[in-house]
Amino acid sequence: MTLSLFAIQMLNGLQLGVLLFMMSAGLTLVFGIMNFVNLAHGSLYMMGAYFSAWAYGQTGSFLLAGLAGVAGGGLLGFAVERVVASRLYGRDHLDQVLATFGLILFFNEIVRWIWGPSPVYMNVPDALSGAIQILGVNYPAYRFVIILVGLGVALGSYLLINKTRVGMLIRAGSSNPTIVAALGVNIRLLNAAIFALGTAMAGLAGLMSGPILSVQPGMGEPILILAMIVIVIGGIGSVRGAFYSALIVGVIDTIGRAFMPMLLREFMDRSMAQAAGPAIASMLICVFMAAVLAIKPQGLFPVKNG
Repeated sequence: MTLSLFAIQMLNGLQLGVLLFMMSAGLTLVFGIMNFVNLAHGSLYMMGAYFSAWAYGQTGSFLLAGLAGVAGGGLLGFAVERVVASRLYGRDHLDQVLATFGLILFFNEIVRWIWGPSPVYMNVPDALSGAIQILGVNYPAYRFVIILVGLGVALGSYLLINKTRVGMLIRAGSSNPTIVAALGVNIRLLNAAIFALGTAMAGLAGLMSGPILSVQPGMGEPILILAMIVIVIGGIGSVRGAFYSALIVGVIDTIGRAFMPMLLREFMDRSMAQAAGPAIASMLICVFMAAVLAIKPQGLFPVKNG
């Protein structure tokens, strides 16, 4: 293992982490503030990726693809909130799980019907197809842009939640929605806006992952599992926790998948090491989550009320 290889894998871990943050930030807002279990969040990420891939194929413009992915994801999220989620806020979590699981099946069939079962591919924009030097290491320019976009989303989320009136209402609504509604705030509209913002961020994650992953039916489920692990580790309802834990999970997963097979080759043959390494790396994330819950059941960075 060389220092340059380690640096590249750390950057890859950071890139995965910011993608997970864009997914998990909206999910933790909906779960922590609205107390709504949305298993369909991964499907909305998938729809954002499909919207982006379709727009890119039609226009060849990555900017228009971004507009389609983010705006399409946000509008679709708003529609889902109005038609499905708003009717389930007062219901048991089991009802919410069953309804949103049904949405997963619905959206998977929709994309198979419209785009077919085969993967859809997006090319990396020509302007970002090269590599840049970071501390003497050549790193793909597009992956570095993903990191920058993710950090920008994190900064924007912080400013929105902590420095604006809307953020104040979001924080107050998470603590006592009844009092906030009594003060004249339209809680229904606020909930819809939070839901749409979360799905727009998921759509952005779908856009950014499109050129490096194949866009295909069911692509939302694996990343949904990681996003849920992120919000449990960081603290449900905590955007700050989602950011830090997403980076931790991204680095653990990437470093584990890259170097665990190398370590296992010291104890077993190459083929077995290559097969067992990624599985053990995935287990490390769950072990880390279990350790965090054993020490801090509320997560590493729980929401501070009052």
